[in-house]
Amino acid sequence: MSTRPNILVLFSDQQRWDTLGCYGQKLDVSPNLDQMAAEGVRFENVFTCQPVCGPARSCLQTGKYATETGCFRNNIGLPWHEKTIAHYLSDLDYEVGYIGKWHLASTGSYHTFRPGSPEEKSEENYQTKPIPPARRGGYKDFWLAADVLEFTSHGYGGHLFDSEMKRVDFQGYRVDYLTDVALEYLHNRSDQKPFFLFLSFVEPHHQNDHRRYEGPEGSRERFGSFDPPGDLKALEGDWPQQYPDYLGCCASIDYNLGRIRSKLAELGLDDNTVILYTSDHGSHFRTRNKKLENGNIDDYKRSCHDSSIRVPMIAYGDCFKGGKVIQEMVSLMDVPPTILNCAGAEKPKVMKGRPLQQLVSGKPEQWQNEIFFQISESQVGRGIRTEKWKYAVYAPGKSGITDSSSDVYIENFLYDLENDPYELTNLVSSPEHVEVRRELARRLTRRMIEANESPPRIESA
Repeated sequence: MSTRPNILVLFSDQQRWDTLGCYGQKLDVSPNLDQMAAEGVRFENVFTCQPVCGPARSCLQTGKYATETGCFRNNIGLPWHEKTIAHYLSDLDYEVGYIGKWHLASTGSYHTFRPGSPEEKSEENYQTKPIPPARRGGYKDFWLAADVLEFTSHGYGGHLFDSEMKRVDFQGYRVDYLTDVALEYLHNRSDQKPFFLFLSFVEPHHQNDHRRYEGPEGSRERFGSFDPPGDLKALEGDWPQQYPDYLGCCASIDYNLGRIRSKLAELGLDDNTVILYTSDHGSHFRTRNKKLENGNIDDYKRSCHDSSIRVPMIAYGDCFKGGKVIQEMVSLMDVPPTILNCAGAEKPKVMKGRPLQQLVSGKPEQWQNEIFFQISESQVGRGIRTEKWKYAVYAPGKSGITDSSSDVYIENFLYDLENDPYELTNLVSSPEHVEVRRELARRLTRRMIEANESPPRIESA
């Protein structure tokens, strides 16, 4: 039996940070995550590097920005040559497995393949088909997944594909079933190697074809008395109807985390397993972004606002113990080097993030306390978030679907987060903040260059 720690990543989809009790949620949504935070380490200020599913996942698997891998929007497959955390850990003699939503295999038109189009018949369309081994990002030892799981299943019932590319049907609630598979894996695996298991839920992402969030039965009654977050309360969206089911999805994941921790304890693995919980991006419940011709906003993310980019992150095991709360700003880009550090490996030079162990030890190496993010699909956008400021720009004349970057950007948003935490007053045209915007433009330019982008020209609003 190996003495190196096992590593388990639990990954939710489209989950706001404020859905958990340890981040201020008043309803009893997350007792197990709250307990894990009390025993482990909670990161207070965590942000995605890309508020879209596929791009964020490409960053998390490679440690490189989405523009570096080419996966700048949904429905662009991870290039064959990209080395992922699964490859690195396999090289370290870890057993690597993946369960759930992948979203990094298919390449084609935006979101879905048009019926009858060349892409629909292409071998690169795996959205509802089994993913061949070469498109699984190095997860070679255990596999049960679908490229776009919300296309092959619903809140209740559906199917995935196993390592032999065979369809596996399931009934019952989707979160429960994926956890059943993880528990079976943990129970039956050999202990000759440490394991790295990535468990990727769809929840609390909305169910696309049903156009709503699908919590477990009874969610609306259980969480109907919710207190809406301040940013939602101030804006029109679909949160009054959708938030109880959204919380129900989050509560289901929390319940199943409890099942997993119980199984680890039963197997005697709890003291030698690092658990990391986080999400790819948040949800603004159609309160942001541009309105459609009918006046509606058909979107939940793809904006610079904290409702889109701020996510929860809790870690337990190894050095992540003691109930610590880390206040420094953390990016999803920091997760890949953190995982490799758990396995005793140095950060590869290609990875842009920093191991979070530096913050936990209290010895961060020049920790840059700001977040850089890219935005696609709704726009070609870039931004940074500091403790006080949110600053975002967009590329005029560029499409967020076909263009990954630009040479020219225009200022789009400036928020004073200390005085306007819900981001309701845009100061991008304020004459009192000209010097602030100039300084933030310089900082944003530097971060774009660090991400291997060309130096841009940023014009005032």
